[in-house]
Amino acid sequence: MDSGIECTLSKFADDTKLCGVVNTLEGRDAIQRDLDRLERWACTNRMKFNKAKCKVLHVGWRNPKHDYRLGEEWIESSPKEKDLGVLIDEKLNMSRQCALAAQKANHVLGCIKRGVASRSREVILPLYSALVRPHLEYCIQLWGPQYRRDIELLEASPEEGHEADWRAGAPLL
Repeated sequence: MDSGIECTLSKFADDTKLCGVVNTLEGRDAIQRDLDRLERWACTNRMKFNKAKCKVLHVGWRNPKHDYRLGEEWIESSPKEKDLGVLIDEKLNMSRQCALAAQKANHVLGCIKRGVASRSREVILPLYSALVRPHLEYCIQLWGPQYRRDIELLEASPEEGHEADWRAGAPLL
């Protein structure tokens, strides 16, 4: 057996997920059986899946990337998926998530800069804590930065060239 992680995550609707290890044909068949069972349940209960929203995310090293179907339709494969606001790609690399979080935080900081005349610590710090930090801390236990470049991106001074304006505030992380 290969020691690499091989997993397939199938996402349905907004919150239904099937996951399994697929380093063997039995693993692939188990996921397909679960999909068939899900389709039968939907038919029995006269419910329809929006199959266009169903995706398969193949995760891991040397993943065989099997094809799956829901009913008669093949499920599209996706290189990345966003779930609960967290972007996950097939390599489990969170660099893109870090970039998105920094971008959102800097956008909010720009809005504060344009909309608030005062630069005093008493004004900026509560705004930063309430409006900026949540973008940086949302689900950080899951996507916490691992690479130095991601950490530096999140710790970088907001809107380069305006450091003096934000000296009363706090660094991003």
